[in-house]
Amino acid sequence: QVQLVESGGGLVQPGGSLRLSCAASGFTFSSYAMSWYRQAPGKQRELVAVISSVGGNSNYADSVKGRFTISRDNAKNTVYLQMNSLKPEDTAVYYCNAQRRRTDATLDRYWGQGTQITVSS
Repeated sequence: QVQLVESGGGLVQPGGSLRLSCAASGFTFSSYAMSWYRQAPGKQRELVAVISSVGGNSNYADSVKGRFTISRDNAKNTVYLQMNSLKPEDTAVYYCNAQRRRTDATLDRYWGQGTQITVSS
């Protein structure tokens, strides 16, 4: 049974930091690219950051570049999102995502349940 369990969300003041974790189980974690998405009220879900299966490459949304860092520990089957200099506009539900394209081009994709981040004074 595939599971992605996020943790680390909560309320933080503007300028503060949080670190999200996503613990994976039920699939070969090291074969999957891992991503963090977020969805604010009334908005579409957007990609925040992605890291390759072995961690050598990562990409970020322009809105979080220089403030957020995605990392992974394949020995612990966990992906992290370090968020610094948080802004009120970072307020959203943050989702962990695992994705792998098979040799036949079909996509395996899994989602976590989400964790709320609220940035407010």
